[in-house]
Formats: sequence, structure tokens, C-alpha cells
Amino acid sequence: MPKPRYTQISLEATPYYHCVSRCVRRAFLCGTDSYTGQSFEHRKDWVESKILELAEIFALDVCAYAVMSNHYHIVLHINKVVANSWSMEEVIKHWHKMFKGNVLSQRYIGNHILGKSELESLEKITSLWRKRLMDISWFMRVLNETIARRANREDDCSGRFWEGRYKTQALLDETALLACMAYVDLNPMRALISETPETSEHTSINLRINDTSSAKTLHPFVGNTRRQMPDGLPFKLNDYLELIDWTGRIQRQDKRGYIRNNTPEILQRLNQNPANWLYLTQHFESKFKGLVGAAYKVKQACERLGYKRTLNLQRCLLYFS
Repeated sequence: MPKPRYTQISLEATPYYHCVSRCVRRAFLCGTDSYTGQSFEHRKDWVESKILELAEIFALDVCAYAVMSNHYHIVLHINKVVANSWSMEEVIKHWHKMFKGNVLSQRYIGNHILGKSELESLEKITSLWRKRLMDISWFMRVLNETIARRANREDDCSGRFWEGRYKTQALLDETALLACMAYVDLNPMRALISETPETSEHTSINLRINDTSSAKTLHPFVGNTRRQMPDGLPFKLNDYLELIDWTGRIQRQDKRGYIRNNTPEILQRLNQNPANWLYLTQHFESKFKGLVGAAYKVKQACERLGYKRTLNLQRCLLYFS
């Protein structure tokens, strides 16, 4: 039986999570329906635009994403520091970008004077909204509901558009985070939709390379881990782009299994074997369930989350230790 979402997402374990949501309808989310010949490619723009829009509203940073034909991948970072730094007014303004709020929040934003009991009630609901604004389930809910309603209007139908549950993987360390981001960014190449990362449309890697202004919406690369670390991904952008390029070239069908000697330095820093790295970036979603990272971190996370057994232990010992 699937575990409740609240037992799979915990800031005590990690702030980084990989989420996958799949379409249940016979017709593709995007792509072309082979039965009718109708194209739904424009829906990729819907998904990508909504992801970037919500990244500006939630206290959730988008590290990587890829919109595919019948599903999408997204790597999110829960930014508790940012959420807690928002004033009550800021929380209300963020919430009102998606929902109407209530009478008290509307009056507060409209500069009406509220009584003591009204302010206390508003503080309680604002506290709830603050938690929701750093809740991955609420992010996915808003994203999926928006796309589903829009697609249903276009298809002139009703009913479920997405699978009932989205898939999550907790990324417990730098290696797991980096491997998952590479797995997501290289999805179109593995699916033979594109030949290079920079031509992979509707992906975060394409945005970082070709649209630097929009890429500012994404969680930034701030360099290797150090003291007084700024908020961002613990890698250098140039290192990541080099790694993606190297991995993408090896994953080509005519280069399968070939490992060049000039492996990127970032793999050496993470003490990652090139062969293991290639396995991770090709099988990250299918071979690892729930918790992903070094074996000792998986054990710690399982204890914190109250799991009766340690997930993925053997594979994590092999590929992350």
C-alpha cells in the first residue's frame, strides 16, 4: 500500500524532492495522438509556464524540470527560510495570486482597519497559508488542477486528467540531487525527442542555456559547498553544463557504454565512478523508490520517518557509497 504523502516528504530528511506526474487519458498530455492525429504540443507551454509562474509564488525553488509527452518531471527545493521571512502581508499577497483568500485577508490588503479578534483570526489562517506555500503537495495540486481544467475545456470533456498520486523521491545528498537533475534534464535525449541538451525544449537545461533572463526564476547554482554558503544549488553552473554535455554524448544510441577518459571534475569531487554515474542518470526513477542517497543517510531518514525497513539499501550501497 502506498505511504501517505506526509510520511514521504519531511524537511528533517531533506529539502530536495523529485516529483513525477503522469497523464491517465488515452490522448497524450502533449505530443500527437496517433489515433486522431491531433497535436497537443502546445500544452507543453502550458505546463512549463505554470511551473515558472508558481516558482515565483511558492517558497519552493525549481531546480530542474522536463515536460514530456504524457508526463513531467520536476525537482523542487523547500525553502523554509524564505517562507518564514515573509511578513503576514507578503504571505497574503502570495496566496492571493492563486486564490481569493477570505473577507479578512481582502480587507487587510485593502488597508481596512481590523479589530483585535479579526487580526488574531487572520494570523491563524495566514500561518496555515504560509505552510501551504512551502508544501510540495499544494504546489503539485495547483499545477495539475490548472492544466487539467484547461485541457478539459479544450477537449470539451470532464473527468480525471492526471494519475491520482504523483511520484516522489527524496534526494538525501549532493550526489543524489545532481544525478536526479541530470536524469530530468536528459529525459528528452533518452526519449530521442532531441539530440542535444540545448535543443531539448521545455526543460530547465534549455532555459539555463538559451534564456538566461527567464532562468533567474530557477534555483541558482552558487558553487561548491563552503562556509557562509548562499542560497542555491551547491555546484558551479559551468561544471553542471559540462557534466550534462558529457553524459548526453555517452547516452547517444551509437555511444552506449562508452566512457571517455576526460570525465568532468565534478564527478571526482563527489567521488563518483563514471560507470555508476551513467547508470544513475539512465535509471534514476525506475531503480530507486522513495529515498535516494548514501546508505547511511537513507538509514537515518528511514529512522526519522518511522519506516520499519530501510529502502533501496543495497542499490544505495552500490551506487552512492
